[in-house]
Amino acid sequence: MLESFPFYLSLIVAIVLLIMLANKIKVAYPVLLVIAGLIISFIPWIPTMHIDPEIIFFIFLPPLLYEAAWGVSWKEMWRWRRIIASFAFVVVFLTAMSVAFVANHFIPGFSLVLGFLLGGIVSPPDAVSSGAILRFVKVPKRLSSILEGESLLNDASSLIIFRFALIAVATGQFVWSEAALSFSWMLIGGIGIGLVVGWIFMKAHKYLPTDANMDIVLTIVTPYIMYLAAEEVHSSGVLAVVSGGLLLSNKRHHFLSSSSRLRGVNVWQSLCFVLNGLVFMLIGLALPEITAGLEGVNLSSAIGYGVLITVVLIVGRIISAYGAVVITLIARNFITVADARSPGYKVPLIIGWTGMRGVVSLAAALSIPLHLPDGTAFPQRNLILFITFIVILLTLLVQGLSLPYLIKKIPLPNLDETLSDEEVYHTIRKQLAAHALTHLKTNYSVQLSNQPVLQQMARKWEQNAGITDDELMAEECKLVYLDILNQQREWLIQKNNNEQTLDEEIIRKHLRYLDMEEEKLSFL
Repeated sequence: MLESFPFYLSLIVAIVLLIMLANKIKVAYPVLLVIAGLIISFIPWIPTMHIDPEIIFFIFLPPLLYEAAWGVSWKEMWRWRRIIASFAFVVVFLTAMSVAFVANHFIPGFSLVLGFLLGGIVSPPDAVSSGAILRFVKVPKRLSSILEGESLLNDASSLIIFRFALIAVATGQFVWSEAALSFSWMLIGGIGIGLVVGWIFMKAHKYLPTDANMDIVLTIVTPYIMYLAAEEVHSSGVLAVVSGGLLLSNKRHHFLSSSSRLRGVNVWQSLCFVLNGLVFMLIGLALPEITAGLEGVNLSSAIGYGVLITVVLIVGRIISAYGAVVITLIARNFITVADARSPGYKVPLIIGWTGMRGVVSLAAALSIPLHLPDGTAFPQRNLILFITFIVILLTLLVQGLSLPYLIKKIPLPNLDETLSDEEVYHTIRKQLAAHALTHLKTNYSVQLSNQPVLQQMARKWEQNAGITDDELMAEECKLVYLDILNQQREWLIQKNNNEQTLDEEIIRKHLRYLDMEEEKLSFL
C-alpha cells in the first residue's frame, strides 16, 4: 500500500488538473476523467487497479448520496413526486426488463434471469454526470428538480432489482411472495432507519455542546451510520441515506449554528469534489482488469453486445419520457397534477437524453461473486462486467458530450418563472429588508432611539428596501470594491509583517471578514 501511495497522490493532482482543463474547454469533467483513466491504464508501469466494490458502496456512495440529498429541494421533490417516482422506480424496472429480454434474445448463453441481473446493473442513470454536464447550460428549474430527485432514488430501485436477480441466479428459483416481502422491507426499512438515525443525530447536534468542528465531523459520520445500519438488517442503505439526508437538510436551520452551516458547506464540497473525481478516474483505470477476464467471447462481439444494450437504454429512456408526458396529460382529467400544461416535445427529449451511467453500475457489476454456492463459476460474469463498462463509456461520451449542444440547439420552454433568478433574488432581498425594519421599529422602538448601532442597521435596511433595480451594484462597482478589498488585505498582511508584537490572530480575523465581504459580492 505504501509503495503505491505516490501513485494515488499523483492521481489526485491529475484529477484536479483535468477538472481545471474540463472547466476551461467547457466539457463535463466525468467525460474527461474517464478518458484520462483509459489512457493512463495503457501505460505499462502503471499498477493494475483492482476496484473493490465494497469500497464504492461503503466508502464513496454514502457521502455522495448524502451531499446530493442536502442539495436537493424537498419542496420541489414533493411537487414533482409522481414523475420522479415513476422514473426512479417504474422506468428503472421497465428498463431492466427491456435489457433482460434483449440480452436473452441476442446474447448467446444469457438466460432471462441473467438479463435481469444486467438490467439491474445498467438501469440507473448517474447523478454526478448529469449534474456536471448541466452546469454548463441553462435549463428550467423543473427539469433540474426532476433529474435531481430521480437520481437520489434510482440507485436504490436498481440495486434492489440487482439483488433479487443475483439470488435467483444463485438459487435457481424466484419466489414472488418472498420477493414482495423483501422488497417491501427494503423500502420501508431503509426509509425508516434513515429517518430514525437522522432524528438521533439531529438531537445530538441540538443538545450536545458541539462546536462547528464537531458538527462537521458528525455530518461526515452520519451517512455511513445510516448506510451500515440499513444494510446490516438487509434493507436499502441507499434509501436510508437519502431519507435521512432529506430530513436533516430540511431541518438544518433548527439544529446547526450558522458557523457550522457555513464551514460545513466548504468541507463537504471539497470532500465530494475529491470522491467524484476518484470514482470517474477509477472507471477508466478499471479497463485492464475487465478486459483481462473476458474469455470465451471475442472482443468485437463483446463490444457489439455493449453497443446493443446502450441503444436499448437510450431508446427506452426517451420512450419512457414521452410516455410519462402522455400519462400526465391523461391523468390531469382525473386528479390534480403539478402542472397540467403540456411541456411539448423538447423537455421529454432532454430528459430522455440525460441517461449517462456511472460508478454505481460498475460497482454493482464488480460485486457479482466469482462462484455460485455450489462452487461453479458465476455464468457470464466477465461479459456482464465488460458490457457494463461499454455502456458507461458510451453514454458518457455520446450523451455526455452531445447534451450541452442539444440543449443549446433546442431551447427549452420555461413554464415556471416569469422573472429571472436575479430579479426574484433582489425582490426578496428588498422585501426581507422591509420586514426586518418593521420588526425592529415595532418591537424595539426604545432601543432604536438609544442605540446608534441599531440606528445604523435601520438606515441600511431602509436603503435596501428602497433600492431600485437601476441602483443595484453594477459590475464596475463590484470590480472597484474587489480592488479595495485586495488593497485592505495587502495592508493587513504588511502590518502583520512590520509589527512583530501584534497578535496575528487579530489580523486573521480581519482577513476572514474581508473574505466574507468578497463572498457577499456574489450575492449582490
